Amino acid sequence: MRLHDRAFLLLGGTGGIGKALVEPLVRAGARVIVASRHPEKLEHREGVSLVHLDLAASDLDQQLVRLSDAYPGIDGVIHCAGQNRFASLENMAVSELDAQIAVNLRSAMIVARHFTPRFEKAGQGALVFVGSTFGSIGFPGYTAYCASKFGLRGFTEALRRELADTPVQVIYVAPRATATDMNPEAVNELNRALGNTMDAPEAVASQILAAMENDDRRRFLGWPEKLFVVINGILPRLVDKAMLKQLPVIRRFLNSGVLS
Repeated sequence: MRLHDRAFLLLGGTGGIGKALVEPLVRAGARVIVASRHPEKLEHREGVSLVHLDLAASDLDQQLVRLSDAYPGIDGVIHCAGQNRFASLENMAVSELDAQIAVNLRSAMIVARHFTPRFEKAGQGALVFVGSTFGSIGFPGYTAYCASKFGLRGFTEALRRELADTPVQVIYVAPRATATDMNPEAVNELNRALGNTMDAPEAVASQILAAMENDDRRRFLGWPEKLFVVINGILPRLVDKAMLKQLPVIRRFLNSGVLS
């Protein structure tokens, strides 16, 4: 996929991985349209347009029509918006469950539904979805997040096969733990306690762009996380046993009250 002189709609570009994508996309010669509920968080700069878009809104499909009318030359969409909360299921409010499903999964489906026919008509286009290792491995304390990311992975796989005879590219990138503001300090402490490596957002952004330039269908990030994904798919009981050993540490953070 060529980045130079292409226009990309970037969802979730005001924080974490999305924000780290803006500068390298511009350096590569792309035009970037950053859509967010809070576009004012980004500074105006050459090559970047800021627009308002609420991915959790019930009228997202109508918002996308207005956005496409204003920016008809979009060549690709990078969906890296997301929400999560580390908490036991019983301590999760229904509104928090709804928000994670709406932003992490429902919005991706609606965005793809909107742009797929436009890209087919144009003869080119790319749909890039940023998932998670937790889209392949269920992790205690992230039940809703895992459910939404498992769904995203399944959705992109089905969509890629559905569009296999079209010019539309579907790419799925799954980072491991990433040091973003979305994680409270207690989650960072948990990762340190478990010995989990956390990548910088800039490193993840670089991998996403590499996946796009190489026309990857899927890219999983991090070692040994990539190995655990394979093992969990083949021998999930081994991962169950490994997770059971970690559960006392995880439960200590779940029950600490810091994250409730």
